[in-house]
Amino acid sequence: MIDAPGYQLRRNAFGKLEFVGPDGETQVGVVPVRAFPITAPDEGIGLVDSYGNELAWIDRLEDLPDELRSIVEGELARREFMPVITRIVSVASFATPSTWQVETDRGAASLILKGEEDIRRLTPPALLIADSHGIHFLIRDRYALDQPSQRILDRFL
Repeated sequence: MIDAPGYQLRRNAFGKLEFVGPDGETQVGVVPVRAFPITAPDEGIGLVDSYGNELAWIDRLEDLPDELRSIVEGELARREFMPVITRIVSVASFATPSTWQVETDRGAASLILKGEEDIRRLTPPALLIADSHGIHFLIRDRYALDQPSQRILDRFL
């Protein structure tokens, strides 16, 4: 069990997060949720119950004790899967649907872009690409990609 100001967060025997509030009530199946997962991933994290009710708010991950931060970061990593595209290797077609071969921070990947509307502009220069399977790929800075990747991307924007 790990203590933090006013509450406790721990894993039960089944590996689920348990939240014990200042009143001593225990909530099982707690999930950390980022308020701004792309623009400020380490700030503004809510701990919510299985019904989506907020139980606690974490202003900044770095303010948590090391053990508690480790639990929250581990849970977030298991829950979120958003590879970051570092290079666009090739596209099968410039018409959609199109199969893209990309390199990400998690290795090589293939994604199917159903339509140009699946490329969303975020706070410039970031982009979020949703593939046909619902996986979201992030491009943090489209201008930091190599020139061939930028040319391919420009054809879809």
